[in-house]
Amino acid sequence: MKFSTKLIHTGHDTDPYTGAASIPIYHASTYHQEDVDQIGPYEYARSGNPTRKALEETIAYLENGKYGYAFSSGMAAISSVLLIFSQGDHLIVPEDVYGGTYRMLTSVLNRFGIEHTFVDTTDLDAIRKAVRPETRGLYLETPSNPTLEVTDLRGAVAIAKEHNLITMIDNTFMTPYYQNPLDLGVDIVIHSATKFLGGHSDVLAGLVALSDEKLAARVELIQKAFGAVLGVQDCWILLRGIKTLQARMDRSTESAQKIAEFLRNHPAVENVFYTGLSDHPGHALHESQASGHGAVLSFDVGSGERAREVLKKVKFPLVAVSLGGVESILSYPALMSHKAMPREVRLERGITDGLLRFSVGLEDVDDLIADLDQALL
Repeated sequence: MKFSTKLIHTGHDTDPYTGAASIPIYHASTYHQEDVDQIGPYEYARSGNPTRKALEETIAYLENGKYGYAFSSGMAAISSVLLIFSQGDHLIVPEDVYGGTYRMLTSVLNRFGIEHTFVDTTDLDAIRKAVRPETRGLYLETPSNPTLEVTDLRGAVAIAKEHNLITMIDNTFMTPYYQNPLDLGVDIVIHSATKFLGGHSDVLAGLVALSDEKLAARVELIQKAFGAVLGVQDCWILLRGIKTLQARMDRSTESAQKIAEFLRNHPAVENVFYTGLSDHPGHALHESQASGHGAVLSFDVGSGERAREVLKKVKFPLVAVSLGGVESILSYPALMSHKAMPREVRLERGITDGLLRFSVGLEDVDDLIADLDQALL
């Protein structure tokens, strides 16, 4: 079955009770039990809801997994996965990891004795050298946010298996349409569904997919104990948004390629980061493990002063945190997505004061290019 068909026919395309073409929103916090010795499939909304279950089974299906879990935000999903680890455990993490994940690791998990080492995960030897006797997990982002560096998933998974590490990946940029990490051996896939899966900048959500039963039980325990579950209304909005994922990604990715090529030749731009460019160092590797390059690119205009000028002059993109909406969004990582990183750390990782991240929406690409051109003058 082709992916566009899978998006519409997930097994939850109609309500099993009425035949309605939309799964109902079950606004219920608790459920009557006919027999307290045999509790039914739904007991209390934190542990289960039919609308949420439809969404969770949908993300598992799209990621070619067996189990899915829905959380109240992308960071709730990331944090809940990281909470399957215990005091004394050590994690290996990309040095250019998303700022929210960086904050969770350096400001929260470290207080509970869960240690981490930041490495350049594009260098497999660096991953291998970072493994310690107490290492239990390898966390990945590829392409990374916001510098779009590419990690060899097959190679990283092979190292992890040698040392019995749990592999986790933030697959937000690629979505299940372009990249299926479970098929490459990754254990746990995480999405900020706020972004492309929702697609309309109107919902806050996180999703997790995996196939291993024992690992799923650990994630489910944290979901129930921590309680950061996705609300039923947001589950329904997300189910609706997912149906148009491929159509949106096809259009935005085509435009992103054209915009990256335009920016690469613009005299006011010092560097462009987009895996779709043939001279991107990870271009071939990315194409070996993903079927598309996505709608996010970054470009460096040389200084914070120049970046602010561009942000003030653009007319079409939102200047905002987040990405993945039908509208284009231009962000300033230094003060937005990666504000939690100390400046010296951020600069070491290539997230400069002049770096802008562009999530390409559904506007006409010629209009977007003309807008960027006038803003860069």
